[in-house]
Amino acid sequence: MAPESAAVEFRIDRRSGVATYLQIVQQTKQALRLGVLEPGDRLPTAREVVEATAINPNTVLKAYRELEREGLVEARRGLGTFVRRALGGAPDATAADAPLRTELADWARRARAAGLERDDVGALFTAVLDSTYGTYGTYGTYGTYGTYGTYSTNGMNGTNGTDSAGRSHEGDQER
Repeated sequence: MAPESAAVEFRIDRRSGVATYLQIVQQTKQALRLGVLEPGDRLPTAREVVEATAINPNTVLKAYRELEREGLVEARRGLGTFVRRALGGAPDATAADAPLRTELADWARRARAAGLERDDVGALFTAVLDSTYGTYGTYGTYGTYGTYGTYSTNGMNGTNGTDSAGRSHEGDQER
């Protein structure tokens, strides 16, 4: 009997403009950072991901190869793909992050109480991250592109995305 897959479920946003395989890579990394995935856990098989998301199996394999290239997972013939290492620093990162997580959760509740929508909070947080760590255009967990005034192209009908003020731009032409 094959080992059971870790409790990770990929969510694919076909309108995000982010390649599907990159969404899988990003979501896997986020699960590693949050401790949802740990070294030794088995990722869902390509077949399981295809059944859950209706994407091409080669897309899943491409994502897993990218994760393997980065040294995060390893494929074991006949057994599956397993997490090799965690992300986020110290071995007990969740314990070390607890005070920061609490502060961030409090901040998020205050932002919501102040009337900010989820996208507004995301844009504000991205702006602060960019000013702290530098602006280099990283993709978020769910495939939104979060750099000042930049939009992700969906390749079909103009561009979609969120600008630095948190305004959604669906179908706008590139500025």
